[in-house]
Amino acid sequence: MMNLPKTVIEIKDLKKSYGANHVLNGFDMHLVEGENLVIMGKSGSGKSVMIKCLIGLEKPDSGVIMVMEKDISTLEREELDELRTEVGFLFQGSALYDSMTVRENLEFPLRRHTKKFGIIKDTTPLVMEALENVGLTHTLNLMPEELSGGMKRRIALARTLILQPKIILYDEPTTGLDPITAKEIILLMKSIQKKYNTSSIIITHDVDCARAISNKMILLVDGVNYAEGTFEELNTSKDPKIQAFFK
Repeated sequence: MMNLPKTVIEIKDLKKSYGANHVLNGFDMHLVEGENLVIMGKSGSGKSVMIKCLIGLEKPDSGVIMVMEKDISTLEREELDELRTEVGFLFQGSALYDSMTVRENLEFPLRRHTKKFGIIKDTTPLVMEALENVGLTHTLNLMPEELSGGMKRRIALARTLILQPKIILYDEPTTGLDPITAKEIILLMKSIQKKYNTSSIIITHDVDCARAISNKMILLVDGVNYAEGTFEELNTSKDPKIQAFFK
């Protein structure tokens, strides 16, 4: 009997409102090991709210969120922080610390999460491995202001990778980048998935990114999982609401 891929994230009937604004209305999804899941939705459709609920920054009104078989609503603060070391998050704006060098930016999570690796006297091997993964070993002592937009995105990804997460959440990874740099970031994401067998959720408006990176897609409409399938399955749908995403 063939072994089915392990589910690493499962969300059931997630609901979240802000007053009369019902953002999530029973959202469902699951992510399996080694999968790239793209989630697309219009601005204000609830993508960012869902991600915040997923990593425990927002508390949903109702629903269940299981991350690596743990119900995050039952976790104590310390347990949630420990789980977050297994979930890397690449921010849309890269979110590098301007006052720190590239080395110091990458060392920061290692010094903050000592429970996972212990106290590391020499961080150089881990820092250099992370930079090698993104092809930027020569930037070790540069400041963020000396980096291009694409380089900043790569360094942010290196900082995410340094904790060796099992899951990576990408928030609009190609937004604001020129087409050539965007393609480079997509290729980098694919190589990281292949090398580390990471499971990823990619929030994007970029149809080219979705086509290139996704194993599966979800279209978030009116706060629910309106449609789910491969890029080709959704792209060839006759449903007007689905077609709107691909025009």
